Amino acid sequence: MSTMRKWMKSGTPWVWLNAAAVSIALVLVVGLIGLLAVRGMGHFWPSTVYEFQYRPPGGEEAVAVIGEIYDREVVPADRLSDSEYRLAPGVTEVERLLIKTGNRDVLGLDFRWLVANNIDAVTVPAQVMVMERREWGNLYGHLRAIKENGRVIAEGEAALPVLKERLARAVELYRQARAVERGEIGDINYRIERLRLQRRGLELDGVTDPAAFADIEAETAALHARFETAQRELVELYRQAERDAAVMELMDGRTVDVPLAKVLQVHMPNAMSTVGKLGFYFQRLWQFVSDEPREANTEGGVFPAIFGTVAMVLLMSVLVTPLGVIAAIYMSEYAKKGPLTRLIRISVINLAGVPSIVYGVFGLGFFVYFLGGSIDRLFYPEALPAPTFGTGGLLWASLTLALLTLPVVIVSTEEGLARIPRAIREGSLALGATKAETLWRTVIPMASPAIMTGLILAVARAAGEVAPLMLVGVVKLAPSLPFDLNAPFLHADRKFMHLGFHIYDVGFQSPNVEAARPLVYATALLLVAIIVLLNLAAIHIRNRLRERYKALEA
Repeated sequence: MSTMRKWMKSGTPWVWLNAAAVSIALVLVVGLIGLLAVRGMGHFWPSTVYEFQYRPPGGEEAVAVIGEIYDREVVPADRLSDSEYRLAPGVTEVERLLIKTGNRDVLGLDFRWLVANNIDAVTVPAQVMVMERREWGNLYGHLRAIKENGRVIAEGEAALPVLKERLARAVELYRQARAVERGEIGDINYRIERLRLQRRGLELDGVTDPAAFADIEAETAALHARFETAQRELVELYRQAERDAAVMELMDGRTVDVPLAKVLQVHMPNAMSTVGKLGFYFQRLWQFVSDEPREANTEGGVFPAIFGTVAMVLLMSVLVTPLGVIAAIYMSEYAKKGPLTRLIRISVINLAGVPSIVYGVFGLGFFVYFLGGSIDRLFYPEALPAPTFGTGGLLWASLTLALLTLPVVIVSTEEGLARIPRAIREGSLALGATKAETLWRTVIPMASPAIMTGLILAVARAAGEVAPLMLVGVVKLAPSLPFDLNAPFLHADRKFMHLGFHIYDVGFQSPNVEAARPLVYATALLLVAIIVLLNLAAIHIRNRLRERYKALEA
């Protein structure tokens, strides 16, 4: 008994208990990341496409069903009717396969459940083709012919090489059209709107001299002429892209003409080698991180959400760091110790526990409606009643999250300042430096690792917040990025996309839940990766600062 008591007093059990808790936490984190990786990254691998001879409920003849095996489950047999399914006596469980059949514009649904007992045969046709389209999702079928302006120019085995050539042409034309639409036409529209606001501003100032409006009218007319030229070029590019079409035979025997202008890429997964599948996998992975979303965010890429997330976190870091450091310096170095200072410090600590949605409501009321509305009335009256800063945007979202993470930076900075030896301060003052010079040149540089620690914690929390952002600037789909080549280049008043909100939208607001499920895992993994990269960059800077000032602390 005494041995056990000594062992308990030695603290060894608590060491092992802490080690076990850390181990469990690591296992859970690795398991979570592994789940996200398997469920998310596996989505980009070209899956095998099967052809099932399936006897539907109540049907006498089997029908062909072509698609990918998306999921499978075992259900109780009593959930199925013996009159509809061929169930042997005594069967208690039945396996069902969820098949991604695609062809949503023809079949109405992307997925279909098949009961394994009703499947007569399964084959893997080598020539089945998967078309990834810009609309209506994937199309599964067999290539029969290629048409140009409604006339067949290749069919049978000769159609495949012609398809690859014509598809590359259509994709390039579509890229050029989008460049004209987003580049030149977007720039013209932006300039026309700026001129309209400039004219409106002169009218509000009471200017009536026609000469003051002459330059604006001339420049507007020139821009409209450029717009008409660009619009004709755009129409011509789309017309050329829609010239060719592929004739596809579906699983029910019907043939449909698919315009190549609406096709992103085609592949035959059953005929691809392992090396070919690997190359296709990385191609789709790159498209996921570099393209824009499509089909209500259930397809395509997440680049606008990546850009918005990183831009918001960086802007939030720029805003919260000086605020937090200045507040911590005042409370540690200048404020007199007393009840008021203790109350402020306790309030700062308690602010860290306030629910994030409360910060969102505060940001909406103070930043957006009050501050943003006041800015619009003072500096942008020509745009009213359309708001400029009086609506959610990148700036207000960053400020809201800066307030959310401010207590973390303040507490961390105060702890860093408290660890600076008093002798260093006194030595600096003894050499003739003022208190401000001592803080700026000695104390703050030595406390910079602690400041970076607070920033790391702030980034980790802010990057994953969603609730407040829904109120102050994040949207489902932003037509343009907050950064472009038009002055002032960074448009902090624009709404933006965010990976966290994208996960919520795709996972819970998607019209096609099954198709969107892998994207939820992939986007969550991407968000974790971005947070890790941002934290690693901050940790690297902190470690360099720590090594730099380690000798002074010693």
